Amino acid sequence: MTEPQRSRAVFSTEDFRLLREAVGTHLHQIKDRPESTKYANLYHRLGRVA
Repeated sequence: MTEPQRSRAVFSTEDFRLLREAVGTHLHQIKDRPESTKYANLYHRLGRVA
């Protein structure tokens, strides 16, 4: 029996930096709306990954 191959990463490190920048820009635009908290949390999580 052979072991299953490890799955490949979907996003690269550069992708996380780009996503974080995009989320940060969007967050700045919606800073006074209730959902801004969710985007702020996503922004910080993306910063831990990249």
